[in-house]
Parts: sequence; structure tokens; C-alpha cells
Amino acid sequence: MPKIISLCKRRGFIFQSSEIYGGVEGLWDLGPLGALMKNNLREFWIKRFILEEENVVLIDGTVLMHPKTWEASGHLEHFTDPLVECKNCHQRFRANHMASGRFIGQGKAEEKNQCPNCGKKEFTDPKMFNLMFKTFLGPIEDEAHQSYLRPETAQSMFANFQNVLNSSRLKIPFGIAQIGRSFRNEITLGDFIFRSREFDLAEIEYFVEPGEDEKYFEIWLKKWEKFFLDLGIKKENLRKFEHPKESLAHYSKRTVDIEYKFPFGWAELAGVANRTDYDLKRHSQFSGQDLSYYDEDSKKRHFPYVIEPTMGLERAILAILCDAHHEVKGGRTKTTESTKEIEIVLKLDKKIAPIKVAVLPLVRNKPELVKKAKEVYQLLKLHFMCQYDELGSIGRRYRRQDEIGTVFCLAVDFESLKQDDLTVRDRDTMKQERVKIEDLVKVLKEKLEN
Repeated sequence: MPKIISLCKRRGFIFQSSEIYGGVEGLWDLGPLGALMKNNLREFWIKRFILEEENVVLIDGTVLMHPKTWEASGHLEHFTDPLVECKNCHQRFRANHMASGRFIGQGKAEEKNQCPNCGKKEFTDPKMFNLMFKTFLGPIEDEAHQSYLRPETAQSMFANFQNVLNSSRLKIPFGIAQIGRSFRNEITLGDFIFRSREFDLAEIEYFVEPGEDEKYFEIWLKKWEKFFLDLGIKKENLRKFEHPKESLAHYSKRTVDIEYKFPFGWAELAGVANRTDYDLKRHSQFSGQDLSYYDEDSKKRHFPYVIEPTMGLERAILAILCDAHHEVKGGRTKTTESTKEIEIVLKLDKKIAPIKVAVLPLVRNKPELVKKAKEVYQLLKLHFMCQYDELGSIGRRYRRQDEIGTVFCLAVDFESLKQDDLTVRDRDTMKQERVKIEDLVKVLKEKLEN
């Protein structure tokens, strides 16, 4: 993890939020490369589950909703974690994290139920702590105007069920999808961006006939798993975890997590839940609006069951970075000073890599090469996310691009001035081929789309 964290800051993927003021625990900013990577992930998710699916539509709901929403959803009652406080230093922790030994080896914790801050073992009795952030709607800060920042995107999809149904003329089975900001006031943080207080969720609420829920659960579990494999994550680093009944959320009939083997151990990457008809029934009850579905064939109304595939984008980014991080001993370029030197190659999938193409003049002290390279850069940047780099030796520039996962490096050399072509180097295979500049856009598109 220290290597991943160092790379992310050094190369502009992820920064600590408000770092100039000492930072804020559990809050992270995405830098230039991280923002591009997240956008690529978002676009691939939309392509896979909106464009390629026939009956899933996209909405964009608000972060703030009517306060009654969270009473109906059960979040006011159930969205809690057990909190304990160290009687000596008054630091607070999740009780289940203390009992599991999560902090062993951190600070002064050498065994389970030991405070990592002071090493003492005396804690208060656990009490339930609601993870939602409170806020107020309007200028008056009283209970009547109290609301919450959403801890998930799902509820606006349930609240808009009839609106979507009426405007889109969809028939069951169909899905409503959303990607958006969510907030959770986590008690215990750590493991970089794995557990944050502010993050983006990508969720689908897929409405099905009661009785067909298990069939569609299995269908979506396979689709969800394939999504991560198609992002380039190795199959051996993924596994499924079936939640036992006693650990299921209050709305869930069945939940299966897709776990990833992070450097700190196996942990949840994404999940699929069978939410039954809980949500639509509850919102009908609390709103007074009928959110049942009218089946034109049977001429009857019923509340659909809901299958929910969900993932956090930040967790997915962390898993992708960990999976793509490769260390090459002895180096791959002429800049390597010894056989013990290690070069970093970030083998990001082409769909997710923030920079697709880098344009590099062979040397910077030859104006004609620089001029040619900049012409190539201007040509390509209208079609691909590109970087132009002329600082340092060509070998060191290759290394910088490898470290941020750039898919192709284009070297403009003296032959380019004569033949109007250049060298295209593949990040993963290291193979090089000369391509005419007039054919570059076509050739690179084919390589990136293949």
C-alpha cells in the first residue's frame, strides 16, 4: 500500500483533501490522472449497463432528499455501526473492528481489543452510531428542517419509480441506474481510499416479478463479476462472499459481495443484493403514493422485487491500481543504472488508462524535432487523451509514461523528418513499429479499440 499511495501522489492520481491544512481523514481529492481514470470508469459502466442493456435507463438524483425518505428507507433506524470509546485516551472505534483484531500491528495495538492509540484495553459499552451526515434545509437549524446527505443513491431511484415508469413506458423486468456522490460518517477509516467519507456509488435497481428474483440475481451477479474482469482485474484476485442471514442488511433477502485481494487482505469491492419488495412498499406506505406495478397481461397490481448491483468507484479505482502495479527488476530502459534498479509499470486496461498516447521528441535541443513532435501532438489530442513530454532523456520519459499507465508512446526522431513517420511503442509488449503520421489516428484507434 505505501508504494501505491506514493505513486498516486507523485504522479497526480490521488491527493489528501485539504493537505495544505494538514488534511482531513477519510477525504481524498482526485488529481489530473485520477479524475481522467474515474471518468473512464464511469463511461465504461454507462456503456456496459445502459447502452448495451435494452431495458436499463439512467437518472441523476439529488444528494439532498425529503427527510421522510430516510425514515421510509430504514436508514434512521438501521444505518448504524457499533461504536466504542477508549476510556483512557477517548479515541473512538468500531466495536467489530476492535473484536476482529483489525488494528493489530498498528500503533500500540498488539492484540485484539487493544487501543492502537494508547495500548489500553478498557472501552465503553458499544452504542449504535448513525453514519449519515446531518444538515438543514433552509436558514432555520431545528429538527423540523433537519435532513441528511444521502449515504447511497438507491432511494432516488425508488422515489422516482413511477415517474420513470410513466415517462419511459418500460415493462418489467427493467432497471434504473445512477452514478452519484454519497456520504458516510465512518467511525474507523484507513486503507487509503478503500473507506472514505465521501465517494461515488454506481448502482442499478433492477425491478423483476416476484418469484423471478433468484434467477435475475444470478444473472446480475455474473454480469457484475464479468464487468471487473473486463476492466483487466485478474480472476485469481476476485472471489465471491455469500453473506450469512445474520449479517444481511434490514432490506435484504440475499447479498453476495465480490471481494478483491487488496494488499491489506480480502475485502468488499462490489455487491449484489436482493432487496425484495421492501423499498417500494415502504415508500408507498410513508408517502401515501401507490408505487405498485400494474401488469397489463394479468390485469393485477404487485410490488416488484429489486435486484441491486452496486459498487463504489473509488474502491474500484484502488483495486484497478493495485492489480495494474508491476515492478520490473533490472529495468526496461537504458536509463536503468544497475540490474538491481526497479522500474514501475502500471498496466492499466486501455479503457481505463487516463493517458492513451504520449508524444516524445527524441531530444529537445533540436528545434526541428520539437516542431514536428508538437505538430503530431496537436493532431492527436483532438482524438485521444494525450501528453507531450520533452524534458529529460527519452528513456526517462518512457519510464514516466510507463509509471502512469500510458498505453502508447510515440517517438519523433530524425527519420521522422525524412519519412514523415514515427515509432509507436506498446507499453506492455515493448514492441515498436513505424507508422506514417498521416495514418496515425486510424492506426491508434484500431489498437485502442481492439
